[in-house]
Amino acid sequence: MLNIHQKIAVYMEGHIDSDYGKMGTGVVRYIKNPIVGVIDKTHAGRNMKEFMDTEKNVPILSSLQEAITLGASVLVLGIAPSGGRIPESWHTIIESALDAGMSIVNGLHDLIFPKWGTKIKNPENQWIWDIRIPQFIPEIATAKAATLKNKRILFVGTDMAVGKMTAGLELYKELQNQKFNVGFIATGQIGITITGNGIPLDAFKVDHACGAVEQMVMEQSDKEIVLIEGQGSLLHPGSTATLPLMRGSCPTHLVLCLRAEKPTLRSPDHIKIPDLNAFIALNEALATVMGTYPKAKVIGIASNTSSLSIEEAKKHILTLQEKTGLVVTDPIRFGMESIAKLITIN
Repeated sequence: MLNIHQKIAVYMEGHIDSDYGKMGTGVVRYIKNPIVGVIDKTHAGRNMKEFMDTEKNVPILSSLQEAITLGASVLVLGIAPSGGRIPESWHTIIESALDAGMSIVNGLHDLIFPKWGTKIKNPENQWIWDIRIPQFIPEIATAKAATLKNKRILFVGTDMAVGKMTAGLELYKELQNQKFNVGFIATGQIGITITGNGIPLDAFKVDHACGAVEQMVMEQSDKEIVLIEGQGSLLHPGSTATLPLMRGSCPTHLVLCLRAEKPTLRSPDHIKIPDLNAFIALNEALATVMGTYPKAKVIGIASNTSSLSIEEAKKHILTLQEKTGLVVTDPIRFGMESIAKLITIN
């Protein structure tokens, strides 16, 4: 749906510097479309470089009209809140964008179509993309992926919103640069928006989720390496995503993702993150199930150190390496070459 040449604006009102803004920051960092700006009147006049590590020059705009004047024809709703609800305060912006002839990319559970479908004036050039609508009904999974001879790397996390997609896309870029035959399977709204393909895992019925992952993995069976974007966490009481990802992909390797400064879950914050070595062992045991599936080991850790200074980040990484005996990196600050090397030689 989204043509790579279409100019986009990202709506992030009130969420540029919140944890819920990961949809917007992910789009800013990775999407190939020209971005006229991010809309958030609180920070208007500033630049996204002030809020995230990016080489892109993306201004922060005060209004939707300013984005339209700059040529934006697509509005991306740039938040990913818990529960995936569209804030009621955003309804007017959605209507205004559609009335102005803009198309909309919506990654939230609340759907824009058909509620606002009547606002579309030119169906040939204007559309609504509700990403969290499954595009197929899969068969029940039967561990077909375990029969493949390729390497399948699944990203698991200590929590939601710790950087599993970012680690996956940075590793994908690194392996592409090294000329490997590599595929990336997006399983959430941000990854699907960026790559134009994938499955909205949390929109599938539980019994279908494993099969959806399995189907996507089998479709990339010609790839030497397949990267599977992680979702949720085994630790989170509101997440069921990790097991379908494990069962559907039958991974051969795992990469653990975490936030450097977090000793607890983001929410509910009364749940402490356990000893990492024990958590790693838990993920490995569940992925393998005593030999039922391929033996999958955590080969590296991707730590989001964005809240730390560079010196603090380096110290954190060394401490974590000593504790776990694993390679540790921050995908954005220090790249994924070290983890890529482990995948390609093992």
